[in-house]
Amino acid sequence: MTNVAHVNNDLVNVWPEVLIEHIEDSQVELQLYIPTDLDYFNGHFPKAPILAGVVQLHWAVEYSKQKFSLAEREIKNIEVLKFQVVIIPGQKLNLTLTKKSPNKILFSYTSEKGQHASGRIVFEDI
Repeated sequence: MTNVAHVNNDLVNVWPEVLIEHIEDSQVELQLYIPTDLDYFNGHFPKAPILAGVVQLHWAVEYSKQKFSLAEREIKNIEVLKFQVVIIPGQKLNLTLTKKSPNKILFSYTSEKGQHASGRIVFEDI
């Protein structure tokens, strides 16, 4: 993923650094480093920045589209979405994406602190 700014968007640094990528059949594992200067930390929250759940979901969707060739599909539903442990600047995470069917992807963010978030992304049928 690249840091692309849109015309009316001041955000530039919006993607984690992918340290390791492991792809096997219907599963992708990405080790991510969350930069301390990620634009999403600005104002969320000033004295104790955390990565917003909507950003975590966005990354899971975009990496799913990229890694499983789902770029043309829209999201139909998000199911069993859970946020358990906050993600902070400078943290390393594992994002696991598992293709359960042609249009369903399970995602999970984990680290040495445990499970941070998980859910199921349902894409529209083609």
